[in-house]
Amino acid sequence: MKQLFLFFTFFIFGTSFSQEHAWVYFNDKPNEATYLANPLTMLSQRALDRRTKQNISLDFKDVPLATLYINQVNAQNGIEVKAESKWLNAVHVIGSIDAINDLLALSFVASVEFAASDLNAKNNTYQKQTSKFDVLTDYNYGDSANQAELMHVEFLHQQNFTGEGLHIAVIDAGFPNVDTFSAFDKIRDNNQILGGYDYVNRDANFYAGHRHGTSVLSTIAGFVDGELIGTAPDASFYLFITEDIASETPLEESLWVEAVERADYLGVDIINTSLGYQAFDESKYNHTYQEMDGNTLFVTRAANIAVSKGMILCISAGNSGNSIDFNNIGAPGIATNAMTIGAIDSNNNIASFSSYGPSSNGDIKPTVNAKGAQATVINSAGNVSTGNGTSYASPIMTGAIASFWQAFPNKTNLEIMQMVTQSAHLYLQPTDHAGYGTPNFKKAYDTELNFDGIVIYPNPVNDIVNFRLQSDYKNSTVNVFDMLGKHLKEYNINTVAPLNLSNFEKGVYVLHFETTTGLSKTIKIIKN
Repeated sequence: MKQLFLFFTFFIFGTSFSQEHAWVYFNDKPNEATYLANPLTMLSQRALDRRTKQNISLDFKDVPLATLYINQVNAQNGIEVKAESKWLNAVHVIGSIDAINDLLALSFVASVEFAASDLNAKNNTYQKQTSKFDVLTDYNYGDSANQAELMHVEFLHQQNFTGEGLHIAVIDAGFPNVDTFSAFDKIRDNNQILGGYDYVNRDANFYAGHRHGTSVLSTIAGFVDGELIGTAPDASFYLFITEDIASETPLEESLWVEAVERADYLGVDIINTSLGYQAFDESKYNHTYQEMDGNTLFVTRAANIAVSKGMILCISAGNSGNSIDFNNIGAPGIATNAMTIGAIDSNNNIASFSSYGPSSNGDIKPTVNAKGAQATVINSAGNVSTGNGTSYASPIMTGAIASFWQAFPNKTNLEIMQMVTQSAHLYLQPTDHAGYGTPNFKKAYDTELNFDGIVIYPNPVNDIVNFRLQSDYKNSTVNVFDMLGKHLKEYNINTVAPLNLSNFEKGVYVLHFETTTGLSKTIKIIKN
């Protein structure tokens, strides 16, 4: 099944091929120390600045792959290297089963993971590793007003927060006519298109491919006064093509990882992906629901690493909500740390086509929602039109988050995600179909400015809760209760101190703060 999350779903059935897709993992990176001692040889200054700002250390994942290893693999008989990932220290290869297995004889090869999961039972497969204004803006939105107002993005714009200074990478199937359509005059004239690449064809011309990406980009960056205003019209953009519209193979997932790693190198802040993978031309590559646990698949592991590097990933949930066979969220949207975006209509009702969770390990998915039913977009003719799909919900949310992050530039990606999620209308009562609901960016903005000096993040949390308290709250206490009011634990906290909930079961807990200044505050937190 071909899933391109617009208002259509392709079903393509291919014939069996003799060659297999696989990921080949390396043991090490021989020049690791040299690269870490010279950061600008592996990352741009903007990327380094983003890490410094968020207190993220450089590590093994940042070091480029060993070219010698790549060349040796590519030189093996019957093997072709098709993509690379420095984060996962792996290459994507195509070859026969025997030829791929023979790669294990190379001293620097750690393991092989076949895309056809049934082949891995008898092979050395990948094992999970633990990581070491003065004048307010007043736009005439026209028909696009509803998709901004559902989340109060217009409030951010009125405060002059329009995404300026934020770099967004849009990863999609193509961007034809972005270089000519008048709806994109503004971002072209202001040099807001910073570059891009076509990974499918290994071509520098990214104004090509399928028009899906053009429509997606228009919901963030389009500017047609009185008809369509994107949610972050002053942001800057990289445009990457990783989706091959003619086929559905595991290679596209690896191309996506390449683009995400490139975005990291360039210092991108937010990535939008309106693509998803679950079923392929050859059914042997199909992802099972058990694999949709948020951190097993090659592409979801990379998505989680991207977040650890300080970026926010907004990924469409998918359009299979009405499907009998596949209604759950695909990859990489199912990634634990991704902001997975579902679709709502103009009345804030979840769209019937919007794919839903939870993930196979119980994570709430989608995370939040934006308008995706009858969204206002630029169509293939360059005109303002409407379309359906979580493909549009995700970029609408991406632009909203960019505008919001501009308002709080010193926040980390995790803090921003927590603030957005916590503002959603179903935050305390999430559902399988709607996740935590629809964010209210005005509420998030006002809450941060008046939060009584306490910030907790992330929320929802996997294990560690971080606190940031104003200085006069030192030596305060926090008591943890379950939803029945049973007292579970008391902690003493300082200005910055993590709270370890790794031994707590999944569920909702109440944190009750008592500060030295007499403040008493209760906050609910969700443990994944």
